[in-house]
Order: sequence, then C-alpha cells, then structure tokens
Amino acid sequence: MPLSHINLNLLRSLQVLLDECHVSRAAERLNITQSAVSRQLSQLRELCGDPLLVRDGNTLIPTPRALAIQSKLNDLLGEFESLLSDDVFEPKTWKQEFVISSSDYVAQYIMPDVVSVMVEQAPNLNIAYRLWQPDYLQQLNATGIDLASTMLPEKPENVSSIKIGEDQSVCLMRQGHPLLSQTDISCDHLVAYPHLKVTGGGDKDSSVDVALNTLGYQRRVALKIPFFSAAINALMSSDYLLIVPEHIAVNLSNDHPLAYCSLPFDTQLHQYWLMWHPKYDQDKAHQWMREQILNVMQTSSYSIGMISSHSDYSKV
Repeated sequence: MPLSHINLNLLRSLQVLLDECHVSRAAERLNITQSAVSRQLSQLRELCGDPLLVRDGNTLIPTPRALAIQSKLNDLLGEFESLLSDDVFEPKTWKQEFVISSSDYVAQYIMPDVVSVMVEQAPNLNIAYRLWQPDYLQQLNATGIDLASTMLPEKPENVSSIKIGEDQSVCLMRQGHPLLSQTDISCDHLVAYPHLKVTGGGDKDSSVDVALNTLGYQRRVALKIPFFSAAINALMSSDYLLIVPEHIAVNLSNDHPLAYCSLPFDTQLHQYWLMWHPKYDQDKAHQWMREQILNVMQTSSYSIGMISSHSDYSKV
C-alpha cells in the first residue's frame, strides 16, 4: 500500500500496542479512548494482513509478524524523533564553511580577533571572507553570505539584524598637516586640499559630499583606493585628507602618525549593523557564531567606540 494512503498516527499506536499488549493501557498512554484504540487495531490488522495481537486467556500476545515489525518500527520512530529533536550545538565538532562579509577595515583589524576565538572554540570551522558590496543587501541569500556587517543610515529591511553602534565622520590626515594649524577649520579649508577615498566595503563618506554641495562646496577626490592599508601609506606621505568614521580615525591615529579633527558641519550618523538572512534566526550554529562575532566587534581594541548598550536581536 502506498505510504500516502497510510495514517502515520497508526504507527505510533502500533508501537504502543505491541509494547503494552493491552488495549486499555495503550489507550491511557496514547491519551485516547479504548474504543479508538480498538478501531486503530482493526485498521492495523487490515493494513498488515495479520492479527498482530491474539488473545491467550486474559492477555494479548504478539504474532511472529508483529514481533518482526516491532523492532523495525522502534528503530524507525526513534530515527524520526531524533530527526525532529532539538540537538545541543557543540562548537568543538562543528564542521562548515562560514561566509562573512564586511569592509576592508574589518578584515584587517577585526577578523584576527574573530579567528583567534574560532581556533580555540570551533577548530574545525572554515571561514571565507568577502568584501561587502551594497547590492548584496537585496540578495543576501543568493550570495551565500552567512553574516554581514556594514554601515546603513537606518535599520535594513527584509533581513534580520542587530545594531552594533553608531558614530560620525571626521577628517583624518598625517601628523604635521597644515590643516592642523587652523584654530577653526572651515569648508574653505576642507576643500583646499585633495582628498583620498577608500572604496572597498561600503559607503563611508558620501554624506560629506551631500553636506558640502548643500553649502556650495565641492571637494576634489584625488585618489580612490580600495584598501585602508594603502590609504594609510598615502596619507602619511602627502597632504591628502581622508573622511572616515570617527572610531576608524581614532584607531588608525593610535597606530600610525596620523591625526584627525571634526568637520565644520553636521553629517548623518553612521549606524553599524550585523545582518543575516531570517532563515538562520533559529539555527543554533548561526546563533552561536553571530554572538561570538558581535562580542568581538564590541570588545576589540579596533572596534567602534560608541557601542549601543541596549542592542536587541530583531527580525524585519
């Protein structure tokens, strides 16, 4: 008989009947009436072409056919329960490639801390890193990216996310730059020098161009380069200016002979998000991984300094 014609609830009833060899006790375990169990037994006898349980005085005993079915049935239902069980996740035995996407800055300064955690706690995990592109947001599932981090002006739609923190733009330059001698930096001062733009991993400074244009100014972007390491070398050997988020400026100026100053106008705040496809919301391995990465992003010496203290996981 095709499986589609079988009421699968009967299999559980058969398992209990063969275990108890007693209709009333089986009914109690199944939480149904004795008459319902009797009807199910009749259906099972017809289905199997065998009486399954036969009376021997005041008891029921299984037939050879029933005994042959019983061991297979216990294995089958045991596997089914295991399939649906909520297994405990063990990072130590986790084997997978986990794809992370973010900026060049995160790859260079944050990922080493992520790797140190993974080597210790999930030694069999493989990590692949992709430079974030803005169009990935609308096709997060298709890209195969498991977890992404980027700046967005507001909460991203159609993905699950947590806000990591926020900060604002500042102007980064080499120590000894002529601009640092100015008491009050104006827009005229800002556009008097060539600018450098880091293009890899998301939009970092377009809000500055919007603000300048609104005030009737336009800066000259003399060098576009995808990597922060190259940008730092260019800054230290020239009078270029680089508009970056404040936490990046703070960290880079701590490690290199660089300095930064505030802009002479307000810009839109940078908001930082950790994002993933909603299909991973309840996945235990993914939950563990994003908790580890979030912790690194909040505690690394190179992470954003203005961390939101009441961040909550949320699904849009």
